[in-house]
Amino acid sequence: MIHNSLVYDKAYSFAIRIVNAYKYLSINQKEYILSKQLLKSGTSIGANIAEANGAISNSYFSAKISIAYKECLETKYWLSLLKDTNYISLKAFNSIHADADEISKMLFSILKSSRIIQ
Repeated sequence: MIHNSLVYDKAYSFAIRIVNAYKYLSINQKEYILSKQLLKSGTSIGANIAEANGAISNSYFSAKISIAYKECLETKYWLSLLKDTNYISLKAFNSIHADADEISKMLFSILKSSRIIQ
């Protein structure tokens, strides 16, 4: 399992960034729809990693990491959409998207390893 791991810590820090981005988008940009989707998917990454930490089987662990990975991909989609509709700057996009990309690569690596073991 990956309790207290680097990917968990990065996902938690990322969730904080997502919450702050949501606050900025809803208060300053008056954008409520896309930002809510971003909030849901961006905070779900860490939540699914936390659930994976309590897995009672390898298959449950793998399923939760898979969901975290997919949520990360969805988050990258919403970030791209927010950038391309001018709700977030290119600089902000590049910074937060790079974090999402790093987490998704870590999750994919964990997912590959967990499926090989089974």
